[in-house]
Amino acid sequence: MTAGGFSKLPNGTVVVALDLPYGSAGVRVLVHAANRTRALTRLRNLGLRAVYLRGNASPPTPDEITAVLHHPDGLVWRTAPTAPTAAGGVMATELWHPIRALLRGPAVAG
Repeated sequence: MTAGGFSKLPNGTVVVALDLPYGSAGVRVLVHAANRTRALTRLRNLGLRAVYLRGNASPPTPDEITAVLHHPDGLVWRTAPTAPTAAGGVMATELWHPIRALLRGPAVAG
């Protein structure tokens, strides 16, 4: 089951955030689109067929919204943060990656 949420921006577009299982950890994917349906369609067109958004349990933070708005594709990901900090927040030291890096899969050493 995936957690996720959305935020509607003042210009009418939305940013959708989804926590998806991937490998041993999972990833947090952000999509900027005209509406929630189009955001999910963008992910499904990339091959993530079983992606649904039910509820708004985990909406994108202001920092996440800024990250996806400044990316030319409007579609980014990073490893889902899991370690809580002493201040109650979540450590996020990894930078955002374009979605192509996730769909390409892990590099094979050879």
